[in-house]
Amino acid sequence: MMLHTGFGRFPRTFPRLVATASASLIALNVSAALATPIFPNTKIRLTLVQWMPTKGSYEQWAAVGGDYTVSDQGTITVPLLGAISVENKDEAALASAIAKELKAKIGLVDEPAASVEIVKYPPIYVVGDVKNPGEYEFRSGMTVLQALALGGGQMRSQDATESPEAVIKLVGDAKEIDDSIMRTAAKIERLESEMAGQTTFQSKQEQHDAAAVAVHRQEEAIFSARANELSRQTKSLTALRDLLSSEIGVLEEKMKSTDANINSAQQQLNSTIALVDRGALVATRQAEAERTMRGYQNERLDLTVLIMRARQSISQTTRDLEGLADKRQTEIASALQTERALMSSLQVKKATVQKVLMESLSSDTSLSPAGKPKLEYTVVHNSGGKSTETPASETTSLVPGDVLKVTLIGAPRSSASLSPDASEPITRDVGQ
Repeated sequence: MMLHTGFGRFPRTFPRLVATASASLIALNVSAALATPIFPNTKIRLTLVQWMPTKGSYEQWAAVGGDYTVSDQGTITVPLLGAISVENKDEAALASAIAKELKAKIGLVDEPAASVEIVKYPPIYVVGDVKNPGEYEFRSGMTVLQALALGGGQMRSQDATESPEAVIKLVGDAKEIDDSIMRTAAKIERLESEMAGQTTFQSKQEQHDAAAVAVHRQEEAIFSARANELSRQTKSLTALRDLLSSEIGVLEEKMKSTDANINSAQQQLNSTIALVDRGALVATRQAEAERTMRGYQNERLDLTVLIMRARQSISQTTRDLEGLADKRQTEIASALQTERALMSSLQVKKATVQKVLMESLSSDTSLSPAGKPKLEYTVVHNSGGKSTETPASETTSLVPGDVLKVTLIGAPRSSASLSPDASEPITRDVGQ
């Protein structure tokens, strides 16, 4: 069946062929429109191969192929060809252009097979009110929101509270500091009482709540326990010294008895010697008397050594007893100095937190949802040596080399900032 038109006869399938051709043409135009151009400072890799009939294989043109970096003017310099413009070309178009140039330049029968691939895009830059501004690697299809995420997100203000949760945290920090000040004051009062040598301790500070009552009772219990420990150690050393003194007394009595035995033995020895000299006694009786005499003398020497050791122990015990009080005073003085320094630090933290808290509470934008800060985005694009700034949104697409400027609008500013120390956890060492 033929279709009659003013131009002649065509098969009935002609309209279908026309529609197919039109669709193909539209697809080519869309593909060309969506092609991503190659931007300056992009690193590309050019690969060229040619069929060699004489060898029956493909050979790569290593002298021409390789890695190239697109200049700021949008060109690459290829051996044999010189500067090749990449403007308005994607990878396929650039490869085709290079192949045609080589064919014409060298006089080849066929164009070499050329391919271009992107090795590395130029980086993008994120600046402004972000947590980590800097240079970041570009990825195809990157949006403003993705770049913001690379930059660490919105910069958190350190000069003012931005949410009710932060105000609540400041209130909690202030309460924790007040609690630490109360505990430190109670400890200082107890240490001062110990330093003064008081036998009992009862806090003179006003106790407004159950927590304060419990803390002061704890300090009173610590005072009593430490006083009892000191008393026990003193009594123990005193008892040891008295025991040693009693031992010396006993040893001295034994020495008196030994001295009497020595005198008696000496008299008996003298009598025995006289009788032996007259021949009334044999010489063996004199030897026995001399052994008895030496035994008493050795016993006296042992008693002397024991007495000297006991006196040495008494001297050591006396030094320990005297040093016990000195050591205790030194420990108390050191602990008191540490607690007073801690009290000064806590007072500074308290003043800082109170100041920040008052400024935060006086700022409407920090607590009002309607006044919550917002982010504005501007994309700076460099083309042909000229920079253009364009307002953007989170979904705006970026291209290699773009600079994303992030601005925090409506953020409260304050001259006072919370010091790092004021945000640190406060640890207490209860026990000394």
